[in-house]
Amino acid sequence: MASGTQGNGKDGTGAGGSDAAVADAQAATQAAAKAAAPSTGETVRVDSWIWSVRLVKTRSMGATACRGGHVRVNGERVKPAHTVRVGDEVRLRHDGRERVVVVKRVIRKRVGAAVAAECLVDNSPPPPPREAVAPAGVRDRGAGRPTKRDRRDLERLRGLGAPDGGPGTPAP
Repeated sequence: MASGTQGNGKDGTGAGGSDAAVADAQAATQAAAKAAAPSTGETVRVDSWIWSVRLVKTRSMGATACRGGHVRVNGERVKPAHTVRVGDEVRLRHDGRERVVVVKRVIRKRVGAAVAAECLVDNSPPPPPREAVAPAGVRDRGAGRPTKRDRRDLERLRGLGAPDGGPGTPAP
């Protein structure tokens, strides 16, 4: 057989190769974070950092959020070019919720989600629970066009009846 037989780990000890795989994965994420880190003396803009750690989808969305006053660093509203340092608290209002993160590592390039998670400490409040209400008035597929009675029943369920009790609205 060849030197790379099945069941051997990288160290050749047999089935214990999973520890080596975990160590390799951790080394790869650290290498990716180091590659994305700025060179000595270089600073990172806040709009670029929130994009790099995947808090916003595009860098221009990060810049727009900064200009709109939705980004705060250490409690102060900041412009997109504000620099970020390790230990800063960044608050971002985005998609109807507030994200509170502490900068653990400064990076300038967008990285994978696993590496991005290592670059911040997420202190955000949990998202609000989604409503577990069944959608009102869902018809079966292939049931055809609703009749006038069906439509009125659906409107009554949804609370869309005529407010003035006009023609076509049944009297209570």
